[in-house]
Order: sequence, then C-alpha cells, then structure tokens
Amino acid sequence: MSKRRLRPDELELWQQVAKTAKRLPGGHKTAAPQAKTPPEPVIRAAQPPKPQPLSPFSLGAGARPAPESHDFLGTTSDRLAREPVSMDAKAFTRMKRGKLAPEARLDLHGMTLDQAHPELVRFILTSQMRGLRLVLVITGKGLREDPHDPMPRRRGVLKTQVPQWLRMPPVAQAVLQVSEAHGKHGGSGAYYVYLRRRR
Repeated sequence: MSKRRLRPDELELWQQVAKTAKRLPGGHKTAAPQAKTPPEPVIRAAQPPKPQPLSPFSLGAGARPAPESHDFLGTTSDRLAREPVSMDAKAFTRMKRGKLAPEARLDLHGMTLDQAHPELVRFILTSQMRGLRLVLVITGKGLREDPHDPMPRRRGVLKTQVPQWLRMPPVAQAVLQVSEAHGKHGGSGAYYVYLRRRR
C-alpha cells in the first residue's frame, strides 16, 4: 500500500486530534506522525475581473448604410449612343436617320450563341471582302418576360452579345462603327455595322 502525503489542512487536523487523545494503559508510546516536508503555502487563484456592464444599444445602430447601387453602364443602346463617331459625321447622321440603305443583312433570330457567333464572323468578313460598307445585323429585341415562369431568364442575349463580338478579333479590324438601327430597319432589334474599306 503506497503512502499518501497529508495535505497541510489534514496534518493540522491530525495534530489537534492527537493532542486530545489519551494513552491506553500498558500501550506503547506512539508519536504523532510528522510531515516529512514542510507544508506548502496555499496559493489562491486570482479572481477574474468582473465584466463591465454593457452600455445600452439598439441592433444595427453601428452598421454602415448600404451603398446605393447604380447601373452606370446602362443598356446596350445607351452605351452605343455614348460611343464616339469614328466614321464620316454626315454619313453617320444619314445612317441614323435611316437614309442609308444597308447593302446586306444577317438575321440571327432563333439562333443560340454558339450558332450566332460563327455566322456573324463569317458575314462581317465576307461583307468586307466584297467591298460592302453598311450591313445590317438583326438580333431581335429578346423574348418578353413571362410573369408565371418560375425560372428567371436573361432577355435579349444576342442583342447584348453582338456589339461585344463586333469589338473582338477577328472582326474588330473590319468594323468602323456600330449603331442601333433606325425604326424602318428594325429599330432596337437590329444594328447598323459600318465596315472599313479593305486595304
């Protein structure tokens, strides 16, 4: 059986009990057990600081207001209207008024993006090789939204995508100006594309 060391409080209690004990007749003298090492001082843990009471507040009082969101780019029509005129100013005015007749047209109605892009590239490059200057690309205005459709759908994907494609290689070098068509040539559902002369 292993010996257990007495704690200081146990040792003190034992000594008090030992003082009150009476010796039995004919018994041997027994000494009170002595501690081998002096009792270790009792170290009390430091009390944690009391938490400060919270000052009154209301939810969201310190939140920053949400920034106002603005669509600075605007619609595709707005962006095209803000672009600088790269062609002859008189010809541009006549074109916008519908007084210049397109020399060729491409109708992309009903095509997917994968079908429309190569068709547009072929049409623009072929038109420039033939020496044409003004062509018409019909995209349509896009499907109207169905209020009962559970799935939100993008409207006018080709209408948005075609002006971007016309600024990208390989057709960007052939295009001088892109503008929304006059009402008699399709209005906002078509684009005039004014081509550079072939060098």
